[in-house]
Amino acid sequence: MHSSVPASLLSRRGLLRAALGTAAVAPLAATPARAADAYDALRVTWRELILGTNITPTAEPFVWKLAALGDTARGLRSSMARTNGSLWPDLPYADPEPDTDAESYTYSGNLNISYNRLRTLAEAYSQPGTGLTGDTALRAEILAGLDHLHDQSYHATQARYGNWYNWQIGIPQALLDIDILLYDHLGATRIAEHCAAVDHFVPDSAVANYTGTSTGANRVDLCRVLALRGVVGKSAAKLTLARDALSPVFPYVTSGDGLYADGSFIQHTYVPYAGSYGAVMLGGLSLLFALLKGSLWEVTDGGRQVVFDSVEKAYAPFLFNGLAMDAVSGRAISRGIQKSDTRSVRQDDHLRGHSIIACVALLAQTASAAERTRWEGMVKGWIARDYYSPLLASPALGVAALARLKTVNDGAAAASPEPSGHRLFPGMDRAVHRRAGWAASLSMASNRITYYENGNNENLRAWHSGSGMLYWWGDTFANGQYSDHFWPTVDPYRLPGTTVSRKPLADGEGGTWGAARPDVRWVGGTTDGTYAAVGQYLKGLSSTLLAKKSWFFLDDAIVCLGSGIHGRDGTGVESVVDNRNLGETGVHAFTVDGTAQPTRLDWSADLTGARWAHLAGHAGYVFPDGAPALKALRQARTGAWSDINKGAVTDPVTRRYLTLWFDHGTDPTWVAYSYVLMPGASQAQTAARADDTNWLTVLANTKEQQGVRVPALGFTGINFWLGGTVGDVTTGAPASVLIRESGTTATVCVSGPLRDGATIDLTWNRPVSAVLSKDTAVQVVATGSALQLRILPGTLAATHKAVVTLA
Repeated sequence: MHSSVPASLLSRRGLLRAALGTAAVAPLAATPARAADAYDALRVTWRELILGTNITPTAEPFVWKLAALGDTARGLRSSMARTNGSLWPDLPYADPEPDTDAESYTYSGNLNISYNRLRTLAEAYSQPGTGLTGDTALRAEILAGLDHLHDQSYHATQARYGNWYNWQIGIPQALLDIDILLYDHLGATRIAEHCAAVDHFVPDSAVANYTGTSTGANRVDLCRVLALRGVVGKSAAKLTLARDALSPVFPYVTSGDGLYADGSFIQHTYVPYAGSYGAVMLGGLSLLFALLKGSLWEVTDGGRQVVFDSVEKAYAPFLFNGLAMDAVSGRAISRGIQKSDTRSVRQDDHLRGHSIIACVALLAQTASAAERTRWEGMVKGWIARDYYSPLLASPALGVAALARLKTVNDGAAAASPEPSGHRLFPGMDRAVHRRAGWAASLSMASNRITYYENGNNENLRAWHSGSGMLYWWGDTFANGQYSDHFWPTVDPYRLPGTTVSRKPLADGEGGTWGAARPDVRWVGGTTDGTYAAVGQYLKGLSSTLLAKKSWFFLDDAIVCLGSGIHGRDGTGVESVVDNRNLGETGVHAFTVDGTAQPTRLDWSADLTGARWAHLAGHAGYVFPDGAPALKALRQARTGAWSDINKGAVTDPVTRRYLTLWFDHGTDPTWVAYSYVLMPGASQAQTAARADDTNWLTVLANTKEQQGVRVPALGFTGINFWLGGTVGDVTTGAPASVLIRESGTTATVCVSGPLRDGATIDLTWNRPVSAVLSKDTAVQVVATGSALQLRILPGTLAATHKAVVTLA
């Protein structure tokens, strides 16, 4: 069910995520599209969707994009040579031993690339400003290429080999786009042959059942093929099937692939994927909704509102200043610079974000007026804030997508600021925290969610990215923290926030496609929408490592606790406070307890006993218990993207890092740590927090419970790994508890991350006169000298709340 393409095809997913952003401008005046019937009207609509409208080809941001497309097309045209078994010499597609092994994947992938090269030529022909616009000789060469590929490989009697995706999605999408761009020049025979080929490889049965390779993003891709087959071949039945086959995508799921009610998105059963497969699904749906709007086949299923709701529930929470957080992008994080058929292609968190934002702008065109207003404000805000990788100059987007974004940016909508608050995603073991000036995300793993995904020789060393990796960014700083060659150069055993065994792991350790999952259930937490208590029972990948990890997300800080850290691998165990990418030449000042540390490379130090540390331009770190076994290292690290993705470039890159970690020693026995992360804090603010011994009270940090109290915020957060008493709170079962006091009221939040269906009895030993409001799953047992609540079993470890009046 792995709908991937070979690494050399980097941008099948990127293309669709940009909502056909590689296409460019308005239809050619010399070949006006005709709309003699409903099918022709849809063809005109699709042509406009993939080529764009309201574009001035002599103005930016379009000039450079059109010129680049023309250059690429000229190179492809000059190297095209029709020979037996290939259309380009570097892309043999005739498989001497047809099979589904890795070698056959290469051949089917080459056929896919060949069709996509023809698509690029068709775009260059159809768009003004490319230098090839309306070139009749080029058009003849494209048609000859189509005939060559049809006669030799993609026809109605060919047996498929290699990757299923190429035959059912990649090739037919490219073919049908070409057919629409060159429709007036195809002729009836060619159209019939192409439709027969698509019918052969993508029969109606491809969407008969919502399972296997026909779920989530894959199902949307298949529906796009069926819909365009209906347009080109003028088939009402195909269009009806495509529309109706979308319906299973809409409902929320409670397991496996799809959108969850809490905003989670899963693909490949175990992988959080809003930033990649989810983006593909959003892009495909935005295109199909726009294509079919106002036609006989308009998507009217009420379930489509789930898709509209997902913009703010599932996608926007993971977008910050234009970037899409890596915690929900699966193996796509390893595609930094990949080999393309004509050049090296870059991909990073910002470019993935740009593609999602372009999809939101397109989906807004079929949303309600209120949704469109909100989304265009969000889009305009992202455009304004992405200083690191400006959206309107994004290499991930083509002219059509850029035109839509420019229209929004030039429009009347007011730019929306980044929101503030906390979002917890129990359905995929993720959390996102946003405060004034910064944002963070947390990546965990359980028996439901993989440590990491690798497959197709991609993302081979992200073993520990689900072991409590804590990502964070500032509003005006560090937005390139994970974009700037982070993944090939960072020490994969020292990902920020994680607790890991130094036991050496093999590339792809644990299995492909999300197979690597720990046998643990207590992963999750509770939130009141502003603050949060989150915890992870950690078992190391292919390791004896055990740990209990908690994060308490607050106003200007995240309090991080670890306990029960235990291992018997015969290797060291470490908890990484942070590992900051300082860029190619960074010499950011690092200060410990007021003393500046050396800025030279390969400096290291034992900082045991430190009370606080500060990294200029990044953050402050406070150590409430005197930082036992804290160490620091400043170093330059060199790697290549091909080290973690075999389809990527082999060029070495070097980046500098400042790493802080607790060294728990070899085979530690039930040890602990604590620290406070203060993103964006000044040196003075960090020192002041360390001096304020009343700001934080660590209530517990054991393998049974972890909890903190911050009186200035009225905050108490406790993760009960086992039932018991911590401070004024007692639970009869494992739970995550958050209490916020404000004046004469308090909000009590409880969840059951174990998801075992157990009732949770909670006592808060604090006088309470009344319960003002509560969720339906909360029963009030007693008020008065103490509050007693009973939390009935919920769904997906949801947070249940009660608001009370303090006596």
